[in-house]
Amino acid sequence: MSLLYMSIANRINTYLRILVLQGIILFGTTFLTLTSLNVVNLMLIMLETLVFKAFAVPWFMNYIIKRNKITREAEPYLPNFVSLIIVTLIIVSAIILSSSIKDQNLDKTFFVVALSTLFTGLYLIVSRKKIITHVIGYLVIENGVFVLSLAVANEMPMLVNLGIMLDIFASVLILGIFFNKIGDVLKDPDANLLSNLKD
Repeated sequence: MSLLYMSIANRINTYLRILVLQGIILFGTTFLTLTSLNVVNLMLIMLETLVFKAFAVPWFMNYIIKRNKITREAEPYLPNFVSLIIVTLIIVSAIILSSSIKDQNLDKTFFVVALSTLFTGLYLIVSRKKIITHVIGYLVIENGVFVLSLAVANEMPMLVNLGIMLDIFASVLILGIFFNKIGDVLKDPDANLLSNLKD
């Protein structure tokens, strides 16, 4: 449902609120699906989902938006109705693909959510003009990778997810620095204006 809502959202602040919601949902889902829960696992889950995905990254993105005075509109290339249809087709295609896979170790519910999230994130990147929405699409893809790790095994591979978290943290930090520097050149950076940049 959050993916469908994200496909028709017009404001960047709405995207950030959906990222917060997805982080909370990921924590609840992971907490309920772990078969053996100890203090270390619980702390890593809370660090990765609640602290990092639900609070730290959206807050940092909001800071970048205010720092660079980015307008609130997401500025999609396609109308909202078309985006809603495309994301719906992505979800239906993921369900059809999942039903065709015969594997006892695969959790098909998580697999459908993971594929839908991955491809919706890619769609957000290619269908929005602003660079900041491309970063948000990248974070949605990372949420899909997190869910995919739940789909392929009952026990979440903590080291893999910790590595993903550190990778995303570094990427968002670098993109934040990139935005702070590019904001001095372009008043309202979007993907089309990047072609104006020179050495």
